[in-house]
Amino acid sequence: MKNKSLQVTIPVVCTRGIVVFPNQDVVIEVGREKSVNAVEESQNHYEGHVWVVCQNDIMIDNPTVDNIYKFGTLCHIKTVRKKDGFMRVTFTGLERAELVEYIDGEKLSMALIQPVTNIAGDEIEELALVKRVAVEFENVANSTTNFPPEVIAQLTKGVSAVVLADQFAQYFPLSLDKKQQLLETLNVNERLMLIISELEKEKEMSRVETSINEKVRERIEEGQREYYLREKMRAIKEELGDVSNVVDDTAELREMIEKNPYPDHVKAKALEELSRYEMLPASSGEASVVRTYLDWLLKTPWYGVTNDNEDLVLVQDRLNQDHFGLLKVKDRIMEYLAVKQMTKSLNAPILCLVGPPGVGKTSLAKSIARSLDRKFVKMSVGGVKDESEIRGHRRTYLGSMPGRIIQGMKKAGVLNPVFLIDEIDKLGSDYKGDPSSAMLEVLDPEQNAFFSDHYLEEPYDLSNVMFIATANYLEDIPAALRDRLEIIQLSSYTEVEKVKIAENHLIPKQLLMNGLKEKQFKLEEAELYYLIRHYTREAGVRQLERVIASLCRKSVLLILKEKKKTIKVNKKLIVEWLGKEIFEYGQKEKKNQIGVVTGLAYTSFGGDVLPVEVTYFDGKGRFIVTGQLGDVMKESTSIALDYIKSNAKKFKINPEFFDKHDIHIHVPEGAVPKDGPSAGVTLTTALVSAITGVAVRSDLAMTGEVTLRGHVLAIGGLREKSLAAHRVGIKHIVIPKSNLKDLDDIPDTVKESVQFIPVENMEQVLKEALV
Repeated sequence: MKNKSLQVTIPVVCTRGIVVFPNQDVVIEVGREKSVNAVEESQNHYEGHVWVVCQNDIMIDNPTVDNIYKFGTLCHIKTVRKKDGFMRVTFTGLERAELVEYIDGEKLSMALIQPVTNIAGDEIEELALVKRVAVEFENVANSTTNFPPEVIAQLTKGVSAVVLADQFAQYFPLSLDKKQQLLETLNVNERLMLIISELEKEKEMSRVETSINEKVRERIEEGQREYYLREKMRAIKEELGDVSNVVDDTAELREMIEKNPYPDHVKAKALEELSRYEMLPASSGEASVVRTYLDWLLKTPWYGVTNDNEDLVLVQDRLNQDHFGLLKVKDRIMEYLAVKQMTKSLNAPILCLVGPPGVGKTSLAKSIARSLDRKFVKMSVGGVKDESEIRGHRRTYLGSMPGRIIQGMKKAGVLNPVFLIDEIDKLGSDYKGDPSSAMLEVLDPEQNAFFSDHYLEEPYDLSNVMFIATANYLEDIPAALRDRLEIIQLSSYTEVEKVKIAENHLIPKQLLMNGLKEKQFKLEEAELYYLIRHYTREAGVRQLERVIASLCRKSVLLILKEKKKTIKVNKKLIVEWLGKEIFEYGQKEKKNQIGVVTGLAYTSFGGDVLPVEVTYFDGKGRFIVTGQLGDVMKESTSIALDYIKSNAKKFKINPEFFDKHDIHIHVPEGAVPKDGPSAGVTLTTALVSAITGVAVRSDLAMTGEVTLRGHVLAIGGLREKSLAAHRVGIKHIVIPKSNLKDLDDIPDTVKESVQFIPVENMEQVLKEALV
């Protein structure tokens, strides 16, 4: 209850975490300047009266009105003892008091307060609650050490409900919020109910703690028993002379953990697992699981890097020694090293080398590692369908182990190897997960500093690793994964490049592998061209290397059998040893023909020429397409035919022709799947030539996508296609005008002997192609 006539203004002492209740003596150390001044002011001018209130945030040194509770206690200062600048003050609580106005002065704070009185409840209910408190208190009093003996004696004798509640609140270990709640609760019965609920909670906690202590004691006794038996067994083995099994590896593991500079989170995890391992019997299955985990955790590289070779001239020389051409890739590596030197940063790029088989993607990654003086690790992901191959298996599974990323890092032994992820476009997926999605975290520079392996369970830093991925088809890499990669296209080699690669790399390599000296085996440039043109058809040089290896082996056999000193390989010897020519060089039409057009294709083996044949005969307007064409290419045939039908008058074709004749389009080599939109102009030209009876130039090839309105759109793979045309003797190539920008990538040898004709629509194409 409140009484406004009793409002008084007195000094304020703010406490940290201490609530004073009426009729209780509390000793508080007063040290803050304002509180010391308040105590002195109270003694000098206010007959020792002071308002003691608790802060709602104990960390604040100079509290304002917002930092204190609105309920406190009017107290009387009983005793004051000064020592070392502090006051040890005994406060006696008089009655609860509510804040009316707070006056924050420079030297001390004053407060206008309103004393409040208790509200009595139902007497019978009060007696029942007091009895219940006494019973509950006896159950927990023994486990509670905060109660002074005289307080316990007084409580058990029987006191009033008000005194009982306040004494309990003062000495029972409660949170600050609970104590403040008890101070602010004016109804005595409600206060007793709160006390009973706290006693019930304390009793339950005491029961749980006793149960836990009992379990811990039992486990400790069991552990001590096992330790005793293990020590006894060790002593018996020592007596028997079986010293090999006596050494305990836990000491060695602990020394490894403490001596090596592992990250703190790894040390904590390793020590936790080691403690488990020490407690487990050596023969238990779980002990071997924990031991294997510790091996992986401690032997995976968490520290240590190799120093990069920062001599840019030396790096350039090494790259040029190992690879002919590939200027874009070499330039990118040089840029990376230059930026790294300038910024002193270790963030590595994530490159993806895309190109047909055999052009040197994997060997280039090895060469980069050699040039930088880094360790090299390779992981082939072709056909991987299980996400656990990347992220590892959880330890709950039998035979679980880390993923291939962590396995590769353990093999490297350092934090900054060159890590090759081979065939990334051939990642699969099934019911066990999608490994390409798991690769997102590995190959994302923003995430891979905290790569999570399911087996290790600790974040692993991959940000210093130089990842290099390889792929044959850029389209087969998932879009989300492709977005995280820096794509570098590797196109197929020209004949000149293949000859240089053979002379500088392949022949010396095969001589060494077959035990031949340089003077014992002679393979001239003319014979190399002959091998490339008639015994290989590829974008790279793998088949060429096999052919050279075969010639070397046969030379070794001839040298040993016939005691010859030198073998000079000529065309006659090549045909004798390798058989008749496999491929016909210069496979283009010999003369101008009606309904036959030379198209250009871009395959996984580089560029190729693709003749398209069209014929027609009397029928009912059927349209036949053969040659194992994909959906996109079939659509191109329909577009070509519909374009011609819609422009029949322009081409002087009778519209009734299409109703009375069947048209057949065939693309030879029917066993080989073909797809793509870039044959549109070829198909249209072949159809116009066949229907009008006008021949097509045999020395001309073409490529481009066509629309229903006859527009010619840009295509991809122009470099490979032009190389293929040059290889077979084509002198003129019709290309979309939009592809003029790609002529910079075409070798000079091709541009010198081939004329590129840019076009924008089918009328221009037909004007150039038809004789």
